[in-house]
Amino acid sequence: MSRIRKVTFVEPKPPGYHVYTGVALPRLGLPLMGAMLKDKGIDVSIYCQDIQEVDYTDLLSSDLVGISTTTSTSTEGYRIAQRAREAGIPVVIGGSHVTFLAEEALEHADYCVRGEGEYTMLELVDALDSGSGFGSIAGLSYRVGDEIRHNPGRPLVCDLDALPFPDLSLIKGSEKIRLTPIATSRGCPFDCSFCSVTKMFGRGYRARSVESVVDEIAQRQPRTMFYYDDNFTADRERTKTLLDTLLSKGLTPDWSAQVRVDVAHDKELLQLMKRSNCYQVYVGFESVNPATLKEYNKRQSVDEIVESIRILHDYGIMTHGMFVFGAENDDAASLQSTLKFALKNSIDTVQFMILTPLPGTPYFKEMECDERLLTREWHLYDGQHVVYQPGKMSPYELQKETFKAMKRFYSLRECVKMLCGLETLKFAAKLNLSILSGKWHWARHQLENRVWRWLYRAHGHRLIRRWEAANKDFGERVKALAVRARSLKAASQKKLIDVYQTERDKS
Repeated sequence: MSRIRKVTFVEPKPPGYHVYTGVALPRLGLPLMGAMLKDKGIDVSIYCQDIQEVDYTDLLSSDLVGISTTTSTSTEGYRIAQRAREAGIPVVIGGSHVTFLAEEALEHADYCVRGEGEYTMLELVDALDSGSGFGSIAGLSYRVGDEIRHNPGRPLVCDLDALPFPDLSLIKGSEKIRLTPIATSRGCPFDCSFCSVTKMFGRGYRARSVESVVDEIAQRQPRTMFYYDDNFTADRERTKTLLDTLLSKGLTPDWSAQVRVDVAHDKELLQLMKRSNCYQVYVGFESVNPATLKEYNKRQSVDEIVESIRILHDYGIMTHGMFVFGAENDDAASLQSTLKFALKNSIDTVQFMILTPLPGTPYFKEMECDERLLTREWHLYDGQHVVYQPGKMSPYELQKETFKAMKRFYSLRECVKMLCGLETLKFAAKLNLSILSGKWHWARHQLENRVWRWLYRAHGHRLIRRWEAANKDFGERVKALAVRARSLKAASQKKLIDVYQTERDKS
């Protein structure tokens, strides 16, 4: 067995446009594993495609290629893996998506790391070096001939301080990173039904020591910082201690983080956040429909959402509100109400996402059991596309209302209203996203063409039956188009799509 001297990691890029497009913010799993392998004397390179495209001359000179995927990036990850394997290079793949679909991953890669992968990756490299076999490596799935073997799962890392700081310098183009990512904890004590975090990292909350976090920030000396924690203020007393320590040491770069609405209950914490230069928080409001909040298991009320926005603004902290459209209790009217709520309460920036049943979550199991998944084209599982049959809307209606809400919130009129109010920082942020929404508009037309082409190719008859039950007239028109579709040859599909779009516009 040849020695592993060079490892190349890849974080595939997500498809399409979203509110973070243009922000160079790599995830930290690969830089962390890279630091561990570098300490073993291995040459490590990391390509984050959002920052720099893969240099295949470099990648194909590796002894091992590692790819980290989410659900929406798995399609691109599989493509890269296939190219490396065709060149005879072994590939290991990990991340939240393949943790729950390891057998699918092994159709494209040689090894699959399930769950937290730091120590599994180290042991895999050691096994490849020594030829000792893989049977004892917890958290690893692999093939032996035609047989797929899933080793027992690996326990979650208890001592996060034992891990090295992620080595961001290993990322190609790391000089483009302006927003320094820092992770201080893993897991979340809450359990939102659509979220894969607790399924991947556990519901328990594991935190690094305050001393370790302070040492990393002191070493990096960032100008602007983002805390990668799923809930930065899950343990408020710990967060207060961390912020107080950073203030005492003069480590106060501008920073942002993800929090819940309950952060507004703690005035002492809010004061520390403001004093330590917190300029924005990302809050999972999810919905202003009480029934939907209950369905999502959010354990928060609409009144709490309103109050949190007001209090955060009182402290001069911008609020990025994240909403998830498409619950069983959602209809077009409730989505439109959400947009009005966001505008009325002066949320600074928003992210209207479409409910996405991610593998490993209760929603995915429910949609799969009810045969409501419309596709397994994973690149569409990005929060921007409808991939399941909603309860009270057609897929197209949910898609359309989400685009309309984004376009309205980020309209130039809303930007001008902010400018007139001299809220220049908020204006700049919203204007940037308004410009980006022009790309969303362009992407929508591309999406619609793909959706209708896919509709007729793969799932037309099933959707026709469902839509017909909800809207008989529309169903009859679609059924008539399906009859016409059967009479057309493959070469005439483009013409069919044009016909369908015309009929859709009329409806």
